[in-house]
Amino acid sequence: MRETSERVGRGPIRSLAFLPGWLAVAAVCVPFLAGLRLPAPLQYAPLVASVVLLGLPHGAVDHFAVARTRGLRPDVRAVARVVGLYALVGGAYALGWFLAPAAAFALFILVTWFHWGQGDLYGLVALAEADHVQSRTQRVATVVVRGGLPMLVPLLAFPEWYRRVAVTVVGRIAPEATAALSPAFRPDVRLALGVAYAAVVGSTLAVGYVRAADRGPWRLDAAETLGLGAYFAVVPPILAIGVYFCLWHSLRHIVRLLLVDDPAASALDARNYRAAAWRFVRDAAPLTAASLALLGGLALVVPNPPTTVPEWVGLYLVFIAVVTLPHVVVVTIMDREQSIWA
Repeated sequence: MRETSERVGRGPIRSLAFLPGWLAVAAVCVPFLAGLRLPAPLQYAPLVASVVLLGLPHGAVDHFAVARTRGLRPDVRAVARVVGLYALVGGAYALGWFLAPAAAFALFILVTWFHWGQGDLYGLVALAEADHVQSRTQRVATVVVRGGLPMLVPLLAFPEWYRRVAVTVVGRIAPEATAALSPAFRPDVRLALGVAYAAVVGSTLAVGYVRAADRGPWRLDAAETLGLGAYFAVVPPILAIGVYFCLWHSLRHIVRLLLVDDPAASALDARNYRAAAWRFVRDAAPLTAASLALLGGLALVVPNPPTTVPEWVGLYLVFIAVVTLPHVVVVTIMDREQSIWA
């Protein structure tokens, strides 16, 4: 594992990666626990902001990420390989949305479940140095638990909101296809999923507690797991996902990208956060702009072009799905190079 981050102070890096997400989740969760109800249009704001703020850009440095993780300077061939990956895998998945939109939506949920769990596993292993997730089985279970918080808990707590989002997303391609997703919203299916998931959460945390030599990272894991569980159980899904996507998942991945970029890591080591941030902005800007252009092109070819903010968000989620699949491949390669699963 290439330890670019070894010369960067662990405390500041952990604060940069973890603290904004914790504060954002608490700031949103507490008012809803107190009975706050936010107008539906405002709940879309964080997800809309993610188009340019952390969310979409966090994957726009993939063309540099693999080479940098390997300790290499990205050259034309390294960049071309990642661009080819996006064209091949993303293009095939985009076609799948037009051929079988309901199945493509289900795949989007499963891929995102894995990827968001994967991102949290990196935070625990590489940043928090958790020793309670040493076995491969425990790491798989952690991915299932962490990914299920944003992907499954909203289905259990807000089934009608979840159904509404599914209809809006799939409806951009084929509104009638949403009927195939109906079984997931049945009370008995949701009950079975909830019981099974609760058992996985409980057993994963219990095994981790027994295996932890240092209980500090285990307490962090448990607090984040239970805190996010409460967050996604009380905050409406669109708002909850938007905040989490920007300030939890994307920010942690951006910190990971900075740590494998030598100039950015040096800037972090010198506490020059502005310079490190500028490195990321500079690297991400071209492909973020290209992604926005592709999103506009997608709006021209879907059978039901968006006309309202929720419909635009639905189309954006289709686009996010298409680019997430190759992005997961890139992050999985980074995981291998950094021995996240070893």
